[in-house]
Amino acid sequence: MEEQIIEIVKAARKGDDESFYQLIDTHKDRLFRIAYAYLHNEQDTLEAIQETTFRAYVKLRALRKPEYFRTWLIRILINYCNDELKRRRRQSAQAADARITEDEDLTEQHVERIRLEGALDSLEPKLKQIVILKYFEDLTIREIAKVLRRPDNTVKTWLYKALVSLNRHMRKEE
Repeated sequence: MEEQIIEIVKAARKGDDESFYQLIDTHKDRLFRIAYAYLHNEQDTLEAIQETTFRAYVKLRALRKPEYFRTWLIRILINYCNDELKRRRRQSAQAADARITEDEDLTEQHVERIRLEGALDSLEPKLKQIVILKYFEDLTIREIAKVLRRPDNTVKTWLYKALVSLNRHMRKEE
C-alpha cells in the first residue's frame, strides 16, 4: 500500500489532478478527525480540510520525499488549525465555559467530555498536538515524531508532561 501511495504522489507532483484527488480522498477521514479534535466544529473542520487541500495542491512540488506525504499533509493541517485557534483567541476573550448553561440537561458522559475538552484546551499547543495524535489518531511515537519533526525521546517527554498536566487538571476539577 505504501509503495502505491508513493507512486500516486509522484504522479500528482507531475500534475495529475486525479492522482491528487485520490491522495486527498485516501486521507480525508484522518484529516477530519484531527481537525475536529482541534476545532470542535464540523463547519470549521471542513474549512480546515479545504484549506489544507488547497495548500497541499499549491505546494506539492515542494515535497521532497513522496513517502512522507501523509505526515506532510497532517503537518499542514495542524499548522492551519493552530493558526485558526490563535485567530479565535484574538477575536474573542470569552470563556470556554459558556458552552454549559443552567438550562441544559447534561448527562454524566457529556459533562465528562466537556471536562476533558477543557483539560485538553488548557495544554500548551505542542502538548495538545501530541495527545490528539497519540490518543485520537492512534499514531505511534515514531509517527508523531515525524509529523512534528522532533526526536522520539522529545515526543515521549512531551507526552508524559501532557498526561501529568491532564491528570492534574482533571483532579483539580473534581
